[in-house]
Amino acid sequence: MRSRLYYTLKPLLPWGMRMGMRRMLARRTRQRSAAAWPIDQSAATPPAGWTGWPEGRRFAFVLTHDVESAAGHDKSRQLADLEAEMGFRSSFNFVPEGSYQVRPELRNWLAKNGFEVGIHDLQHDGKLFWSEEGFAEKAKRINYYVREWHATGFRAGFMLRNLDWYHQLDIAYDASTFDTDPFEPQPDGARTIFPFWVPGPADHPGYVELPYTLPQDSTLFLLLREKSPEIWLRKLDWVAQNGGMVLVNVHPDYLRFSGDRESASTFPASFYRQLLDYVRTRYAGQYWQALPRQVALFAKSARPGD
Repeated sequence: MRSRLYYTLKPLLPWGMRMGMRRMLARRTRQRSAAAWPIDQSAATPPAGWTGWPEGRRFAFVLTHDVESAAGHDKSRQLADLEAEMGFRSSFNFVPEGSYQVRPELRNWLAKNGFEVGIHDLQHDGKLFWSEEGFAEKAKRINYYVREWHATGFRAGFMLRNLDWYHQLDIAYDASTFDTDPFEPQPDGARTIFPFWVPGPADHPGYVELPYTLPQDSTLFLLLREKSPEIWLRKLDWVAQNGGMVLVNVHPDYLRFSGDRESASTFPASFYRQLLDYVRTRYAGQYWQALPRQVALFAKSARPGD
């Protein structure tokens, strides 16, 4: 009930007011969760039958982006260019029926240049899971965009989720979970840094779940107001040490590129560049840089008994 009230009132509250309230709560949450965030040691246990990553790589490195606004949509090409310049590819998740129009030209350009396009919620209003009946109706619309965009992956807005209901979606993977993140509305983590299989009912084959394992950019730089990507780098080292999946979610909406006006709702794109430069120099030849759909396909094929 509390979350329903929040998402009902959210459009009426100024961003600064909402962020101010969230920051007060986040300070207490950070102190209370120091033993399990940003690193939950229990998440390092590999799944049963795990045999490692392709080509004997030490860990997987997966880049994803949730595009939440017109500003983020317009920055997506610039973000993709930054990644391509550094030898990386990523997935861009767009809101099909949200506050902006997803241009086919952008989707086609991303696909042509080796990037992935995924589905981010339906309207990104926090109401997707209000009832199972309502979700079933919205699932039909989501599945339309899955087909129209040739997408295979999904991530819900605000990391809200019901893994059982997702069997109504025609997807190969979902990415709405995390290993540990006490700052999210549904703070219960998957407590694993590995992809895992979510079996379906008799009429559904199931899907792969891809938890994000680095803190979200909005949490680090907007909510907690960190002044460097140090937590990203420290967590990356830990995941790499344990042979897991380094998966990060960066919103182009919040990136401030060179020449952009400084604001409280953005952070320097140089922080993200530092992350990419760190992994490609410190771990050269040790990581599998894969798109989410590639990780999902690998995880499905690597299941014990398959």
